[in-house]
Amino acid sequence: MSAGSAGGAALVAGLLAGYGIAMPVGAVGTYLVALTARTTLRIGSCAALGVATADGLYALISVLGGSALAPALTSITVPLHWASATVLVALALIGATRAVARYRARQRAEAEDRAPLSPTQAYLGLLGITLMNPITVIYFAALVLARQGGAASGRWDEAVFVTAAFAASASWQLLLAGGGALLGRALTGPYGRLCTSLVSSAVILGLAVRLLLQPH
Repeated sequence: MSAGSAGGAALVAGLLAGYGIAMPVGAVGTYLVALTARTTLRIGSCAALGVATADGLYALISVLGGSALAPALTSITVPLHWASATVLVALALIGATRAVARYRARQRAEAEDRAPLSPTQAYLGLLGITLMNPITVIYFAALVLARQGGAASGRWDEAVFVTAAFAASASWQLLLAGGGALLGRALTGPYGRLCTSLVSSAVILGLAVRLLLQPH
């Protein structure tokens, strides 16, 4: 595989990974939209970048850990592919199931924060909240370990993957922040959250299928 095609594959994988973890509008996304709606776009954008930074950090940690484990994984490539695909399918099913249950119950996550926030506080606050979400690191670990168990990737491909994952997450979070004043109710209402969660689950399932179709 040429360097260009490998870099392109890493770019696509990173974008899919970033959107897959970012798109569900859960408690963090709901809070982000609500925060932007009642403050300013500047504050909301800083908060959005905090969320994306957490996703990027987890992607980086997973890549570095996967690189360290790569030599030990060469002998268990096939079981690794199946295990990673199983994790991705489980994440997709759990996300879709929770989305449907939440939609049927018409439950909405609400977060009240009447105290004024500075852009720095908004960034650090959403960064900390997202870092405490264990599903993020599990998601990225499954993806990166699967990539390490397959074709070898260089530092450039890893950098492209992490950057693309961050960029995808940032673009979605900034979209939520930008639409806070105009589309807040549509995106965070029961139907909007159901749709975004189901789309995310479909993306994750697509990643699992792509993983299983890779040559072992």
